[in-house]
Amino acid sequence: MSEEQGSKSRGAGLLKEPTPLGPTGRPMTIFPEPLPLESHGPARVIAMVNQKGGVGKTTSTINLAAALAEYGRKVLLVDFDPQGALSAGFGTNPHELDVTVYNVLMDRKTGIRDAIITTDVENVDLLPANIDLSAAEVQLVNEVAREQVLERALRSVTDDYDIVLIDCQPSLGLLTVNALTAAHGVIIPLTAEFFALRAVALLVETIEKVQDRLNPALAIDGVLATMYDPRTLHGREVVGRLVEAFGDTVFETVIRRTIKFADANVAAEPITSYATNHPGAEAYRQLAKELISRGGAP
Repeated sequence: MSEEQGSKSRGAGLLKEPTPLGPTGRPMTIFPEPLPLESHGPARVIAMVNQKGGVGKTTSTINLAAALAEYGRKVLLVDFDPQGALSAGFGTNPHELDVTVYNVLMDRKTGIRDAIITTDVENVDLLPANIDLSAAEVQLVNEVAREQVLERALRSVTDDYDIVLIDCQPSLGLLTVNALTAAHGVIIPLTAEFFALRAVALLVETIEKVQDRLNPALAIDGVLATMYDPRTLHGREVVGRLVEAFGDTVFETVIRRTIKFADANVAAEPITSYATNHPGAEAYRQLAKELISRGGAP
């Protein structure tokens, strides 16, 4: 073999396959399997917030919690929506509950441990809610330090958990401000649709006001694209616009649209147990690994 051929041969051996691009248009990262924790707590508190309804907040809260629990993290879920969808998602009938997050907020004699219930998912507990919570928005107006009531309630249990996920109602009212004041981080679930993009500016403005006036340590952990359909140009364009606007704040993990999420909700199970090998379940495991790798969860 000539010297020139040998040089070409050696050069060819140095060529690397290009890293494939993910749905966000960035090179895909392989996130490591999270290491087990030696002890639990204190918890990092994350608020799942978007004032627009139907963006996958509750579905993402349930399934992210279940995925984190699979990796040995102890998770407390706080249902902070009077509709009680998160509570119903674990098979609880919100209307039959005697003690909920409302009682914890409004009655000083009710401790948070009196309201927390265990779920069928190992390592996941729930602080449930029902329609009573809608009254709290009005009643809290007259409270001293009304924005910090949830934060005070959570203090006594944060050492018991690794992550607290707060599922907020689709509103930027006093309950959501309470969640943002109690939180260390925010995850913004967002459908891959242009109308959803328009609502985010107001949400970011609210987060910045809370940072400025109530909770300087609050950080945006990530923007999560949900209900993504890669077959449509519209979906791909929206995700592209999202990355343009938020850059690396957008999670690499994208949640694709599938009927399996609705089926799992009807069965009152996370998709990680309902259809454990489904791509939707794998997506939330990927999200859990990405969150831990970013430092958003221990």
